[in-house]
Amino acid sequence: MQYSVGVEYALHCLVYLIDVPSNESIGIKDLAEFQGLSETFLSKVFGKLSKAGIVSSVPGVKGGYRLSKSPEDISFWDVVKAVEGSKPIFQCKNIKDNGYLYRENCCTAPSSCTINLVMLSAEEKMCDFLRSKTLAWLNEELDRDLSKQVREDTRNYFSKSNI
Repeated sequence: MQYSVGVEYALHCLVYLIDVPSNESIGIKDLAEFQGLSETFLSKVFGKLSKAGIVSSVPGVKGGYRLSKSPEDISFWDVVKAVEGSKPIFQCKNIKDNGYLYRENCCTAPSSCTINLVMLSAEEKMCDFLRSKTLAWLNEELDRDLSKQVREDTRNYFSKSNI
């Protein structure tokens, strides 16, 4: 199992949007430049975030993106679902039905796949954990883990880019 790098970029960029005043936005060009990646790639990620209602786009010369919800209401799982889709990680193919006993129709009804049930249960536990982590939580963790100067420089970078 592996999530794309789009999830990581989305989470980083969404943290930068936390401090944006409600009447302002940050442009995709500034977000992409700060992260060192292409605008095209980040535009695709933000298109998915917008479609999921996590961000809203602001049209115009000074347009860009801002959070559509409070950071407390945006979970890691919301971001994963938006970027990756909601398809289950484990895709049961019911290969047990191809086993010797099932081929000859000896058994009348196929049973539930225990492997699938275990995998779905594990995935649900992971989803619950990701639902428990929000952008607000991440922002607080970054305040603890990064120097005040780095946090201030990041905020200043984005506040100056809109001037």
